[in-house]
Amino acid sequence: MAHTDTIVAAATPPGRGGVGIVRVSGPKVPEIAAALLGDVPIARRATFARFLDEQQHPIDAGLALFFPAPHSYTGEHVLELHGHGGPVVVEAMIARVLQLGARRALPGEFTQRAFLNDKLDLAQAESIADLIDAGSREAARAAMRSLQGEFSAMVQALNEAVIDLRTYVEAAIDFPEEEIDFLADGELEERLQKVRDQFEHVEQSARQGRLLREGMTVVIAGRPNAGKSSLLNRLAGYDAAIVTAIPGTTRDILRERIDIDGMPLHVLDTAGLRESPDDIEKEGIRRAQAEFARADRVLFVIDAAEDPDGRAYIEERKHLPHDVPVTLVFNKCDLATGLPVADTISGPPGVAISALTGEGLDALRAHLKSCMGYRTSDVGTISARQRHLDALARARASVEEAARHLTERRAGELVAEELRIAQHALGEITGEFTSEDLLGRIFSSFCIGK
Repeated sequence: MAHTDTIVAAATPPGRGGVGIVRVSGPKVPEIAAALLGDVPIARRATFARFLDEQQHPIDAGLALFFPAPHSYTGEHVLELHGHGGPVVVEAMIARVLQLGARRALPGEFTQRAFLNDKLDLAQAESIADLIDAGSREAARAAMRSLQGEFSAMVQALNEAVIDLRTYVEAAIDFPEEEIDFLADGELEERLQKVRDQFEHVEQSARQGRLLREGMTVVIAGRPNAGKSSLLNRLAGYDAAIVTAIPGTTRDILRERIDIDGMPLHVLDTAGLRESPDDIEKEGIRRAQAEFARADRVLFVIDAAEDPDGRAYIEERKHLPHDVPVTLVFNKCDLATGLPVADTISGPPGVAISALTGEGLDALRAHLKSCMGYRTSDVGTISARQRHLDALARARASVEEAARHLTERRAGELVAEELRIAQHALGEITGEFTSEDLLGRIFSSFCIGK
């Protein structure tokens, strides 16, 4: 897809630094390079140059790199100017390039052009943003695997299997006198089952990738002075929240991001649940209840020394959403006697800890990883997003429906249609079938200059 305009942006973060990089992409790059540098640099060779303004006075001096189309990141002519990292200097270079006929790039527009020019697929493009935003080494390695095409290859192999099945079924439709033989033999059912097993493998990898990228959100709830803020501080590894003996110390939502063996954990400490005449505390409790509904799990903290039977949870569970799982955290186990064993069959699971001594914290971390199905080993893990999981789920549902049509009706047309829908859903992951609105949402989340 050819673009007629040329774009420019800073490829380094705003602020002061040793080096500032300005990136230009589009058809006007050669003429902009000639005017700015005095000549077009030799392709793919770092060249020292002075960056000249309209009066041929130097704005800055540094390295220039020219990548002629199509052998560049975007597939277009690309010029990179590596100068000094002062914001005034970088903006002056951008202003000069704008003067020469470029326009400012939109967020993610360089990568969007790379996608539109078939330099990478949509899953690879998204992994670039994931690599930049990675919060752990495990997440960075997973994003790099996706950028190198491992996730795309998995999806493509799955898509090829669906296409083979669809071809097999449509052959039966094209030869109706043999349709019963085609659809009644065991081979088609076996191939369908293999595809279903393949879906399980890809979805498992994608779920791990989504966890590495997005992590798990837990909200700490409970009565005042049960030890919620102390638990947050223990998980965070420093005093993120104020801890006092005064009930209702926490009023607003406190948020911390920590790491459990590579899995990001977003922990929210909330106001204690109770009836209060204080308007500020009431608002804190209201905000806490709003966060409960958005959580992956609620950690309901109970003072085990005062309430070993967990009566507080029984009385307060009406304030918790029914569709969000809960773990009972019996705090102050170092002071409690006769702590009950959690009833994991009829009630929420429970973990005994001491936020004061740290006892039980490893068990709590292991419990949280287990709840999300997170594996510590990152061998083969790829970076994935929720939209990928949604597309895989829709594709798998269509394959399951195709299997049902085959078993119950031997209806070739219905089987083929469900397989076509599955193929379309898989194509959304790599961008084979993608709406303009989706592209806009994806690339608008990128940083400018990438």
